[in-house]
Amino acid sequence: MMKLLPVVFLLVGLGAGIGAGVVLAPPGETKEDAKQEDTKAEKLNENSDEKKDNAGKKDEQSDYEYLKLTKQFVVPVVDTDRIAALVTMSLSLEVTPAMTEAFYAREPKLRDGFLQVMFDHANSGGFDGAFTDSDNMNVLRKALLETARKDLGDDVSQVLIMSVSRQDV
Repeated sequence: MMKLLPVVFLLVGLGAGIGAGVVLAPPGETKEDAKQEDTKAEKLNENSDEKKDNAGKKDEQSDYEYLKLTKQFVVPVVDTDRIAALVTMSLSLEVTPAMTEAFYAREPKLRDGFLQVMFDHANSGGFDGAFTDSDNMNVLRKALLETARKDLGDDVSQVLIMSVSRQDV
């Protein structure tokens, strides 16, 4: 009897998951929704001349692509010879198109350089107090950008900090 208990729990959990998925699933597309989308598409085609005038603005936005580093960075904050906190950060790079292969080929070296910059930032007190202050974050961004440009060249235009959190230990 005790050996069947995990199997029963597994089946109950599976059934609950499927039931929740069915109940919470978005409703299917109706014929009216399809007609509304067709009329929206026709209106967009009619306004294509206006879009051509604004094409220069759209081209400026597509001059870059964004590459996310695969893992978060974890940086210890050391205070009087003990770890006082851990800071986790997620980063992305704004690069010129077609840099994807070169980026992923050099990612280990890039991560190493970024970690060194973050360690130096932590050791200088950059993650103490109001560590998300814009001036403080700009100093970190500039240092990360310099490191990225050393490894990838001027194809990197910005280092984007996607998330940052500090957990006191």
